[in-house]
Amino acid sequence: MGATTTFMLNDEVVETDAPRGRLVLDFVRERRLTGTKEGCKEGDCGACAILVGALDGGRPRYELMTACLVPLGEMAGKHVVTVEGLNLTRSRQAGRRLSVVQEEMVHHGGTQCGYCTPGFIVAMTWYVIVTEGADLSREGMREAISGNLCRCTGYNAIERAADAILATVKAKGPPEGDRLPALVEAELLPSYFASIGDRLAEMSPEMSPEMSPAPPPAAPTPPTPLFLAGGTDLYVQRGAEIPGAPVRLLTADDVAAQYPRIRGIREEGPVLSLGALTTFTEFAEHEAVRRLVPRIDRFLWLIASRPIRNRATLGGNIVNASPIGDMTNLLLALGATLVLAEGDDRRDVALRDLYRGYKQLDKRPGELLVEIRLARETAHTLTNFEKVSKRKALDIASVCSGARFEREAGVLTHAAISMGGVGPTPKLLTRTGIFLQGKRLSPAVVGEALSIAAGEATPIDDVRGSARYKRLLARQLLLAHFTELFDEIDPLAHMGPELAAAQ
Repeated sequence: MGATTTFMLNDEVVETDAPRGRLVLDFVRERRLTGTKEGCKEGDCGACAILVGALDGGRPRYELMTACLVPLGEMAGKHVVTVEGLNLTRSRQAGRRLSVVQEEMVHHGGTQCGYCTPGFIVAMTWYVIVTEGADLSREGMREAISGNLCRCTGYNAIERAADAILATVKAKGPPEGDRLPALVEAELLPSYFASIGDRLAEMSPEMSPEMSPAPPPAAPTPPTPLFLAGGTDLYVQRGAEIPGAPVRLLTADDVAAQYPRIRGIREEGPVLSLGALTTFTEFAEHEAVRRLVPRIDRFLWLIASRPIRNRATLGGNIVNASPIGDMTNLLLALGATLVLAEGDDRRDVALRDLYRGYKQLDKRPGELLVEIRLARETAHTLTNFEKVSKRKALDIASVCSGARFEREAGVLTHAAISMGGVGPTPKLLTRTGIFLQGKRLSPAVVGEALSIAAGEATPIDDVRGSARYKRLLARQLLLAHFTELFDEIDPLAHMGPELAAAQ
């Protein structure tokens, strides 16, 4: 039996010896907190949304997550909030009172069957917790609930409720700094939130054997643990297996103690160092990344909802080895080098050399990806990311592509273009990049680059499209890089016979 995991669940301290890999969703529902719904169990619908708070600089900092993708062991020392924990009062004797968010959803008819409603309420509450009053906006609220689906009410009523919530928060004007007491006063949060910081500071969760460093090679070899970071794909693929399997949570403090560079983003001279546990959200919000990839906010809308971005890690996306991994393909174009470690042994592997075949990696079983290194931007750097999927956004790609160019005095001194979905692995279009280097862009140069790229793409027919369709997408996404980044390129000049025939 493992050591106890201790955390706060709404306004109670919980101690459990349940397996570390057990889903928070299953745990809370077994405790009769059934407002957290099981929907897709893939992080797509938002019906199981929860808040997870942890101390940051002495104050609680909350993130929006889907409970269907969060391991219980990772909650040690944290505050887990379900929709029940947002009621102003919870007892029948006191007469249940709803928060402003809950009341506005009722008043504006934002709920019918009610299955999705708890997730929307949690997401809306998260937005008003983390956003300063002056920065509150309808667009921001819509982004916060972008991971929540409703199948019966229609979104107009929900958006009217959201508008009313924003108006209330702005009218009450919670101050900057320690916002939780002000939000309690404004009846946006129940009273116990005012003391959460002190209560979390008093907790000291124990480290369990499952989280301890691996034994030295001379010791008897235990069952190989399942390495688990964000779990956004692993739980989808192996969700029934994980709760009973030996799990090593890479987010545990002991892993960071052994591999300190696995967390955090560092600017080191000409290099940008990304810890492998950097989440998509942390990546996109860092100033150095925003300088390197200025349009990262637009790309995120194509990639995933906020709850998924709060969990998914760069290292997990790379090691998962999906040919259409969004961040993997962006990092491939950015020229990433990986640092793999096993104990004190370290080695560098270029991301372009990591994949040996479909889901086959140049990585030993005991090695961890701990760091991703990128060349920082120069005054001549241009970057872009493109993606097409069956849904406009928040979907798995049919084809995706990243690009990084360096252009000085009109000449391309560097060109790196990645393409996902056109082969068994994320693909760097090496011949296309070599052709473009040293060239001045012209219709003839772009046309030749499109032809070379078509020869490098080797897609297959699958559920996301035919090989012919994906080859056409690859061509158009490459053209999109040129037209987005270089004003002199006219997309109509390179429409091609297939597209011209469709006009």
